[in-house]
Amino acid sequence: MTPYEAELVVDRRETAADGVLALTLRHPLGEPLPVWEPGAHIDVVLGPGLERQYSLCGDPADRQVWRIAVLREAGGRGGSAHVHGELRSGDKVRVRGPRNHFPLEPASRYRFVAGGIGITPILPMVAAAEVAGAEWTLLYGGRTRGTMAFTRELGRYGDRVTIAPEEESGLLDLASVLDDVPEGTLVYCCGPAPLLDAVEARCPAGVLRLERFRPKEAATTGPETEFEVVLARSGRTVAVPAGVSVLDAIRAAGVEVLFSCTEGTCGTCETDVVEGEPDHRDSVLTDEERATGETMLICVSRCRGRRLVLDL
Repeated sequence: MTPYEAELVVDRRETAADGVLALTLRHPLGEPLPVWEPGAHIDVVLGPGLERQYSLCGDPADRQVWRIAVLREAGGRGGSAHVHGELRSGDKVRVRGPRNHFPLEPASRYRFVAGGIGITPILPMVAAAEVAGAEWTLLYGGRTRGTMAFTRELGRYGDRVTIAPEEESGLLDLASVLDDVPEGTLVYCCGPAPLLDAVEARCPAGVLRLERFRPKEAATTGPETEFEVVLARSGRTVAVPAGVSVLDAIRAAGVEVLFSCTEGTCGTCETDVVEGEPDHRDSVLTDEERATGETMLICVSRCRGRRLVLDL
């Protein structure tokens, strides 16, 4: 299935917090946008070689607009600086998606944990949990109260939301939400790597769902040996030398595939595996998905053996 791709108009720019800009995007002809569910993100093409992924944080029921929020990152790779400094209301940006590797699974209870801009995928999740009548709480941390986006929107949920700026209360009290997790509860977490690692270390097995904005430390490392990839649709065989990604090797052979982050975090290049055992080095797939070996992220993952057959 060909993914949705279109030029959308920046309808509104709003300050969501200190250093955080919320953008509302719409189709220039007013056409309805694709359906999405909490946890989904879109690829935003900001210019040549400047493509970034942002979580949708608006209302999934509103087919006329998509909302994203962008943190201005000092020392970033240029995407957030472009959004904050150059993108204006009325400008057009090319988008692809939505994709969802962080779906909200049905549960009777949820415990949400967010850090900083990690609130963006969590925001529509708490709204969906509320509509579903599930029991839920949200623990939301940030450096200062002023840097924490969407706190006013979250205010309508009362004491189910705990706003905990580090300057006021120190590091998040993870023990209060993770040391006694009732049966039937799912924990959803998004934020900076230290928070994700701390939650992962503390969370009971099988209940945690998380999303990373940066590759997990050491996820992309491992033995570098040459192998070959067979492209099932054409029968072509492409050599993948040590130190070269599957993505780069097949693109050098003239095969065009969708990709974006090249870090194993966005899921754009996820490809079906027909035969062979992938050496997974991404930060997207769950342990269960990796165990099946049915798909792989070709920008970082390799082969446990000499040959892979991919559905390309």
